[in-house]
Amino acid sequence: MRIANLSGRLVLISADGSAALDVEQASSGRFGPDPQSVYDVWEEFAAWAADTDASGGKAFAATDLEAPVPAPSQVLAIGLNYSEHAAESGFSVPEQPTVMFTKWVSCLSGPVTQVQLPPDGKTDWEVELVAVIGTRAHRIGPEQAWDHVAGLTVGQDLSERITQTAGPSPQFSLGKSLPGFGPTGPWIVTPDELDNRDDLEIGCSINGEQMQKGRTRDLIFSVPALISALSQKLPLLPGDLLFTGTPAGVGAGRTPQRFLRPGDELVSYISGIGELRQRFVGA
Repeated sequence: MRIANLSGRLVLISADGSAALDVEQASSGRFGPDPQSVYDVWEEFAAWAADTDASGGKAFAATDLEAPVPAPSQVLAIGLNYSEHAAESGFSVPEQPTVMFTKWVSCLSGPVTQVQLPPDGKTDWEVELVAVIGTRAHRIGPEQAWDHVAGLTVGQDLSERITQTAGPSPQFSLGKSLPGFGPTGPWIVTPDELDNRDDLEIGCSINGEQMQKGRTRDLIFSVPALISALSQKLPLLPGDLLFTGTPAGVGAGRTPQRFLRPGDELVSYISGIGELRQRFVGA
C-alpha cells in the first residue's frame, strides 16, 4: 500500500505510481481527507486500504504531492548511523544511538520543491530512510518494532553547517530546520510492499552526479533497534517521523568540501519507495 498527500488530501497511490484514489470519496466518508489524521486510526485504515484497488484513481502531477505526513507530533533524527559516514565526519562508530536531534515540523515539505539557500551559508545534503510510526510505541523490544511502523518514505535532512555548529553549544535542530529543509515523500510505502524492508538502496545526485549511494542494511542501528531505543526514553506517537541517518558522501566530508549552490538540482531516492527532487535558489 502507498499513501500520499495530494494537494492536502489523503490518497491511495496505485502500484505503478500513476494514479491517486481519494480516500474520503472511496471510503464514503469513513475516513476523512486529512493526511495526518489517518494515523489515529491506522489499524482500521490499513485493513480497509488493503482491500481497496487504487488503480481506478486519477492521474496526478508529482508537483501536487505535499509532505505525506504533514504535521507529526514529533520528528526525531539520528546522526552517525552509517560507519563510513561516521568516519568521513571524523568520529568513531558509536556503540549506541548517541547523536539524537529533532527537525522542526515547519521545515517539512513535499517531494518536488524549490528551496531557498540561506545567504553566506554552507547547505549540505543527507538522504535518509524515514520511518513513520503507525501505533504508539513505548518501552518495546526491537522484535516488536516493525509492528508499530506504518511505512517508510524518503527524506532529505538538509543541513546548514555554519548554523548547525555555531556557538558554545551546537545548534543541530536549528541548522537542519530552515524552511524547506525537510523534503519527504513521494509517498508512504508499507513494509509489506518491499522485497526486503531491511535492505534498500539509498542515494542522491546533484545535477546528475552521484553524491551518495549505500544500502540500509549497513545502518549501524537498524530501524527496529532505533525505535526500541527511543521508546525506552519517550513514547513514539502515531504519525511521528524518524529520520534514520545518512550514508557517506555528504559535502562536508569531501576534500575539498562541497555545498549546494543556486541552480543545483538534488535528486534523492530509495529503491522500492521513490524519489525526491529539489532545486535550489539564492536568497
